[in-house]
Amino acid sequence: MKSASTKEGGEIIMLKLLRIKQFRYFFLADIISGFGVGLTTVGANWYLLSQTKSSKLVGLYLTVNVIAGFAMSSLAGSLTDKCSRKIVILWSFLGRALPMLLIAGYFLIWGFNLYVMYFLAALTGAGWITYMSASRSYIQSIIPEKLLGSANSFVEVSLQVGMFVAGAISGVILNYTGFLAILVINIIMFLIGTVLIMRIPKDVLHFAAENDAHASFINGIRYIFSTRIVVIVGALSILPLLVTQLFNVTSPAYVANVLNQNSIVYGMADMLYGIGGLTAGILTGWIISKLENKKIIIAYFFLASLALVSLYVDKNVSLMYICTYVIGLSNSSLRIVTNTVLMKNVAASYMGRTTSVLNGTAQFIEIFASSWMGIMNDQQGASFGFLIMFIIMLIGLLLSVLVKRMA
Repeated sequence: MKSASTKEGGEIIMLKLLRIKQFRYFFLADIISGFGVGLTTVGANWYLLSQTKSSKLVGLYLTVNVIAGFAMSSLAGSLTDKCSRKIVILWSFLGRALPMLLIAGYFLIWGFNLYVMYFLAALTGAGWITYMSASRSYIQSIIPEKLLGSANSFVEVSLQVGMFVAGAISGVILNYTGFLAILVINIIMFLIGTVLIMRIPKDVLHFAAENDAHASFINGIRYIFSTRIVVIVGALSILPLLVTQLFNVTSPAYVANVLNQNSIVYGMADMLYGIGGLTAGILTGWIISKLENKKIIIAYFFLASLALVSLYVDKNVSLMYICTYVIGLSNSSLRIVTNTVLMKNVAASYMGRTTSVLNGTAQFIEIFASSWMGIMNDQQGASFGFLIMFIIMLIGLLLSVLVKRMA
């Protein structure tokens, strides 16, 4: 982590951030809750597949998760901009922990139920989109503008650490204890996160008086389209999210059917993707302090495009490892930089709605893109997926080059 730090007035930025009480407790809660979410995300897929022996039902589980997040996005954005972000974060934790307690009780007494699993998918999808909207808005409200890049890097580190560790542990827990233990651990993580968030003071509210929630959300959409830089950077922020989802659809089939390798190779590639994301979290805060945001965005879109087209053209395991790391590095770095630019350019009273609109749009696209990608990979071969992802990131590269100003 030290290598990601810069010095301003003799103080290391990392230490300056951790001295901010609100951010310190938020950061710990983010890591802990992210670990719980990662456990449930990975564990639910494995558990559902082991119980049903159907990849189609696993795909439907993921679809329900995404649809619930999209459906919740408008309400989440409006709540974030009307209420204290601290309170919304608290209820995003408790709103998942308490129903999960009922789900765990059901599984303990009656065992597996497909419809209960789909309820879990909807619960986690809606809770996640609410938390993302409130947490990013909370960071904007408590962190000085000059530290936003480093703060976003911290958050990316917490996301990658939580998900990376969860991915490594979930299989062991499932093998020795079962899915019920994973749910219980997730509940405990949310409760610990709740205690940490309760210790921070409320953020300062910045909102206009808008009585109707629907009108409020529509006004948020109007605000986004009234600000050119927000439209452009918002569009650029969606592309890495879309590629990440398509990568998850394509990668298993690519390893199995194109490279003719086993799950060990797939697991190693997935781990390298996570390491790439972790590297981004460590380095990008420092890079933001040295280079213009536009140059950083162009560079990472170029790296991702190069890696994706390489996977399409040349097919071998070593290249898969290298390119997967580069894609993880690029996508995470792009998320950090675009989030930082948005936080600097979006009014605090609209940050919640802006975040929810962008995340909701990405999820809406993913609903159709993931299914289409699976069909096309079956028809054209799994390498076709990387060609499509290359085109998506190439569009991002061209758009970022054409933009004259990117604050």
